[in-house]
Amino acid sequence: MRTALSLTGVAFGIFCIIGVLATVGSLERNIQNEVNSLGSNTIYIDKWDYSGGPDQPIWKFRARPTPKYEEADMVRKRAVLLDDISYLMQTQSSISHNDDVLQSVSVYGINEAQMVIQPLSFDQGRFFSPSEFNAGSNVCLIGFTNAETLFGTAERALGKHIDIKGKKATIVGVIKKEGKNMIGWDYDNCIMLPYKFCKQLFEEEWSNPILIAKGKDGVTPAALMDELKGIMRQIRRLSPTQEDNFSLNSVEAFSKAITGFFATVNVVGAIIGGISLIVGLFGIANIMFVTVRERTSIIGLKKAIGAKKGSILFEFLMEATILCIMGGAMGLFFVWILTLILSGPLKFPVYISIPMLIATIVICVAVGVLAGIIPASQAAKMDPVAAIRSK
Repeated sequence: MRTALSLTGVAFGIFCIIGVLATVGSLERNIQNEVNSLGSNTIYIDKWDYSGGPDQPIWKFRARPTPKYEEADMVRKRAVLLDDISYLMQTQSSISHNDDVLQSVSVYGINEAQMVIQPLSFDQGRFFSPSEFNAGSNVCLIGFTNAETLFGTAERALGKHIDIKGKKATIVGVIKKEGKNMIGWDYDNCIMLPYKFCKQLFEEEWSNPILIAKGKDGVTPAALMDELKGIMRQIRRLSPTQEDNFSLNSVEAFSKAITGFFATVNVVGAIIGGISLIVGLFGIANIMFVTVRERTSIIGLKKAIGAKKGSILFEFLMEATILCIMGGAMGLFFVWILTLILSGPLKFPVYISIPMLIATIVICVAVGVLAGIIPASQAAKMDPVAAIRSK
């Protein structure tokens, strides 16, 4: 019973540490993948600052002018470090096909550069042609989930018409299924329209327009931001004393902020698990003190027939380490159960990586050595005659 309770302390400590690392690491990986879907080496030019925080002057951001379609071409002509720049309208609306209606569908109005900035994968069909962009043709791309909901399968969606804001649009492509995102693009539940067609349906000013700039290979986000800042100030005709009336939001900076946040969460989880491990450490140490006392005569007999101090020390340290590894194995088993629950019913994939397994073994060995070093030293230093007579 004493051993079982002590192992429980170690198991709970390992469960806290590895469970937090596995869950938080998987969550961070998923969010970082979604952040990366926003585009590599990209800068979002918007009137809003994406960094957030309670001190943000919302009233000042709201008063800023919204990005204009023409500004994308102006930036493209002046920038040296730029690979390409896209203009994006984003809003929500209902769409329908015959009597079937979908509410709150994400609507994106895009230009040709969108495929360069954020390449799309298609389950069926194709991207818009240059002539469709130039003419503002009433064509659209549709998300996989919306295609299945309206037409049963993605294959049946191609060539069909949907009604949006009183106009019909022909589906020329079905975007490959992406899965749910907490941030970034809602591709599965969207339709994409050529910009010139989209602005016929929605008021551009109230459709959250943004510019998305992508730097050339080898260009750092900081260098791209510096160049874009100067160009935007020229385009907006701002004097040296005037503040910027736009924000440059770096995807890389957002990614680093997420990494910093999850690092803090990992530290908190490690502290909680560390406290549990300390409790388990004292429990294992208590067991080893009792074990040494119970085996005093045996230790004396071993030393009398030639056992060295090092071998006695190693014996008890190994026993303490094995107890801790057993507790760690219990903790890993509970973590594995947690991954099954999160990955199964909750649909949140969680993984136990090889580095985590190695970290578990290292932690258990370290705790075992710390817990057993004092009682093992006492056993190694015993006088063999006194030890034999103690019984």
